[in-house]
Amino acid sequence: MKSFLNILFAAIAFSLCILIAYLTKNEIVLNAVILAFLIQWVAFIPAYLFQTEKFYDLTGSLTYLTVIWFVYLSSNQAGEVNFQNLIVTVLISIWAIRLGSFLFSRIHKDGEDKRFRSIKTSPSQFFMTWTLQGMWVSICSMCAITGISSSEGLVLNPLFYLGFILFLIGFSIEVIADHQKTVFKAIKENKDKFISTGLWSKSQHPNYFGEILLWSSIAIMSFSSLSGTQYLTMISPIFTYVLLVYISGVRMLDDMGNKKWGHLEEYKQYKQNTPVLFIKP
Repeated sequence: MKSFLNILFAAIAFSLCILIAYLTKNEIVLNAVILAFLIQWVAFIPAYLFQTEKFYDLTGSLTYLTVIWFVYLSSNQAGEVNFQNLIVTVLISIWAIRLGSFLFSRIHKDGEDKRFRSIKTSPSQFFMTWTLQGMWVSICSMCAITGISSSEGLVLNPLFYLGFILFLIGFSIEVIADHQKTVFKAIKENKDKFISTGLWSKSQHPNYFGEILLWSSIAIMSFSSLSGTQYLTMISPIFTYVLLVYISGVRMLDDMGNKKWGHLEEYKQYKQNTPVLFIKP
């Protein structure tokens, strides 16, 4: 029964992405979404056979790079460069390379991703997890690839400038937060301790706040290029928020933190006085 539900959930995730892509009435977007899922399903085969999750996050980043450049090059066949298209393509590429290399380096150092201990032994659950990564890539990038592949491409206007500035802010917050936590964990005395300094004193999950902000900025930069049912692709920042807060990010880390430090008074004070996500002034 559980295997059936895993496959059903994977099928629903795939079908939902294909439906949204179809409603954009853009063949390039539809092909890009199919490509995103195909990469995950091909990567799943050796991952399951060798029982490894070490290349999961790296594959996600490589999929972003493949999809965004596939769309950019497919939309630029006339040879005329739309600099807004190029800027957003480069921004997403920089983000993907930075995040992929960071996560791969972390899992290589740790030896494993503990979240996958029980998942990778089940073929249906592991397959569903890879399919969900295809969904993550597809929905998060959908508004950008739809705007880039529209007839005029991304439009240079005040919304684009606003989105660009917000992207830089969100990206900076994510990078700084990840760096601060890496430095904190590298100190032997901090083993088995929780971080509450730097940006982590302003938010319990500042890296996720930066992630949500930068994808919201991508949606803002893409908004003016959309029309009709293409506005459905603006689900991107909402999906990112729900994914990181209620599914794979905040919820899981909070459960782990409560089990590890829930008995400590200082941890209780930190949780009580620090916003879960949004950075306080």
